[in-house]
Amino acid sequence: MTVFQRPVPMDSQDIGDQMHAFISDLYPICRSITGNGLRETLRRVAELLPGLVIGEVPSGTRVYDWTVPKEWNIRDAYVKNSRDERIIDFRKSNLHVVGYSVPVRATMKLTDLLPHLHSLPDRPDWIPYKTSYYEEAWGFCLAHSQLTRLPEDEYDVCIDAELKNGHLSYGELCLPGAGRNEVLISCHCCHPSLCNDNLSGVAVATFLARELSDLPLRHSYRFLFIPGTIGSIAWLSMNESIVSRIKHGLVVTCVGDSGVMTYKRSRRGDAEIDRTVEHVLRHSGEPFEVEDFAPYGYDERQYCSPGFDLPVGSLRRTPHGRFPEYHTSGDDLAFVRPEHLADSLSKYLAVIHVLEHNVSYVSRNQKCEPQLGRRGLYQSMAEPPQGAPDPMAMLWVLNLSDGRHSLLDIADRAGIEFGVIKRAADALLTSELLKLASE
Repeated sequence: MTVFQRPVPMDSQDIGDQMHAFISDLYPICRSITGNGLRETLRRVAELLPGLVIGEVPSGTRVYDWTVPKEWNIRDAYVKNSRDERIIDFRKSNLHVVGYSVPVRATMKLTDLLPHLHSLPDRPDWIPYKTSYYEEAWGFCLAHSQLTRLPEDEYDVCIDAELKNGHLSYGELCLPGAGRNEVLISCHCCHPSLCNDNLSGVAVATFLARELSDLPLRHSYRFLFIPGTIGSIAWLSMNESIVSRIKHGLVVTCVGDSGVMTYKRSRRGDAEIDRTVEHVLRHSGEPFEVEDFAPYGYDERQYCSPGFDLPVGSLRRTPHGRFPEYHTSGDDLAFVRPEHLADSLSKYLAVIHVLEHNVSYVSRNQKCEPQLGRRGLYQSMAEPPQGAPDPMAMLWVLNLSDGRHSLLDIADRAGIEFGVIKRAADALLTSELLKLASE
C-alpha cells in the first residue's frame, strides 16, 4: 500500500510566490508550437524537474490526419514610419507579431498595410494574440487605440523570421509508482506572453510534479508539457502502445485567475477522475462549477477522441474565452495571483490524495457489525475526540466494504469527505476488521 498522505498545510504564500516568480521568468519568451522559444521554456522547466525528457518530432511527420508543421523562429519585427520610428515593435511585446508569420521586408502605404493589422475594437487598449500556424501569412497586432491614430505614410515593414523544416519539441516526465496504472497531467506551453493561458498551467504542473517527485506513489504519473493540439496529437500517435495505462487524467490550464474552480468532465462523464474532482470540490467549502464534456477546448478533446476515450477531464478556474483578458495582452503578470496559483495547486493535490487511496476493502465481519467498543473504537455518536476516527464513517465503511465499493463510493454515498472515510478505514484496518479486496 502507498503511504502517500495529504500534504501538511502548504505555506500558500511562499509556494504561490514561487510559482508567480516562475511565470515571470517565462513571460518574456516568444513561444509557439515549434521553435527555440518553446525549447527554452522546456529547458527552464527542466531546471526545476531534472527528470524531464525533451522529445523532438521532425517537421513533415504524419500524425493521424495532421502533419507536424515547419519550425518557426523569429529574431525581430517592426513597423517603422517615415521618421524611422518603430511604431509597432516586437521587442516591446512579442504579441505584436502574428504567430508563424512568414518573413517580410517591404515598404508600403497605410492602405496596403491595414489588411495585415489586427486589433480589438471592444478592448481598445489591449494587443490581441493571433496566429497563422497552418496557412502562410503575415501580420501585426496592436492596440485599437493606436491603430485608429495611424496617419497616411510610407511604412517600413520587417518580419525577420524563418519558417523551415525542423522539429516540434515537447517535455515528458514520468514518476514511477508501485503499479502500472498512470495518471496523466498535461499542459500546453506554446503561448507567448499569456499568463493565465497558459503559463499558470505550466507553473502548477511543474510544482505539482515537484511535490510528488520524492513520495512513494501507488499510481505512476506522466506529465506532458506540449504545444497545444498538435502536441497531444503527435504524442498520442507515437505512444499508442502505452495509452491503455492511463486510468485518470487532467489537463491543466487557466489556473491563476480569481474565478471559482471549474471542472470539465471527461467524455465518459462518470469516470473515477470525474467523481474524484467533483467530490474534492463539493467538500472544499468553496463555490465551484462542473460542466459536461464538449469537443472544444484544449487537449482533453484529443485524449477523449473516440479512438482513445481516455478518462481525462480539465480542472481550471475561469474557462478559456470567458475572461476578457483571454488571448490579449491583458493576460499579463498582474492578472494571475500567487494566492490563486497556490489554491489551484492545493486542489490538484487533494485530487491526487483521493486517487492514491481510493481502494476497496472487505469487512472481516460480513454478518452483522463487529463490536467496536472492545477494540477501543467506539466513541458513541457524539463528536469524537480530535484525531479519532468518526463513528458514523466507520459504520459506513464496515457496511459497504464488500469488495464492490471503493472508499470514494462510500464517501459519496455517505455524504462524508473522503479524508474522514479514509481515517475510519485506516483505524478499522489497524484493528484487523478490514482487508484489501485484492487479498
